[in-house]
Amino acid sequence: MDTASYKNIILDVKENVATLYLNRPMQLNVLNEETLTEIDHALDAIAINLSVKIAVLRSNCKKAFTAGADVREMREKDVQCAVKFAELGHRIGYKLEKKMPPVIAVLNGYVLGGGLEIASACDLRIATPDAVFAQPEIDIGIIPGWGGTQRLCRLIGLGRAKELIYMGKRITAEEALEIGLVNMVVSHDKLDDALNSLCSIIKSKSRIALMAAKRAIEMNVETSLDIGLSYEVQTWATLFATYDQKEGMTAFLEKRVPHFIDK
Repeated sequence: MDTASYKNIILDVKENVATLYLNRPMQLNVLNEETLTEIDHALDAIAINLSVKIAVLRSNCKKAFTAGADVREMREKDVQCAVKFAELGHRIGYKLEKKMPPVIAVLNGYVLGGGLEIASACDLRIATPDAVFAQPEIDIGIIPGWGGTQRLCRLIGLGRAKELIYMGKRITAEEALEIGLVNMVVSHDKLDDALNSLCSIIKSKSRIALMAAKRAIEMNVETSLDIGLSYEVQTWATLFATYDQKEGMTAFLEKRVPHFIDK
């Protein structure tokens, strides 16, 4: 999809970083089917751009990352349509986890429902102090449908996940940091500096090694320890056939900065 054809998001690719902005500020970035479809297509565009070493998912709305899925749209769905809507959300989560370079979610204001589920599929999460997190689906007679019952348990443990999902409880940014839901909390005035610093560190690394590390880490939640360790050995060894491995180790021994290839 051409960037100009996006209506509800903004995609900006610059210096090895792809930034996807949710851009429905008047609707608190509520996620309707049209917006999800645009996100889905944008993730495909990022995934095939081999110059991108890191992706950032953030909001163009001061009040919210996103207030979640569009309840007005969902209310009219039957079971068959609900399945398709859930599958669209799951497809986005899958691509964030499996197809993308490392993804940072920048979370401000409301991070509710499907918004928290999408953020949970990202690799790292930065929150601003005003961020409020919740899985409030139970309050409208449903449960999280875009991976929340699975990813949230892996991120914060069964007990904490059940507390959020059963009660629809809202928690603050500091509480999210305490339970491991976010990696850091940064004030608004320091947010861009913190994000740029993190991106600079990650994008200085080998893209092929970053992708390999991400895939190996994901094996941790998909397989037994023995299978995961075996996968790690094979992935680790395969990297010895790459230019970046030779360059990285040579640069280390020569006490200089490595010059990894961008692709």
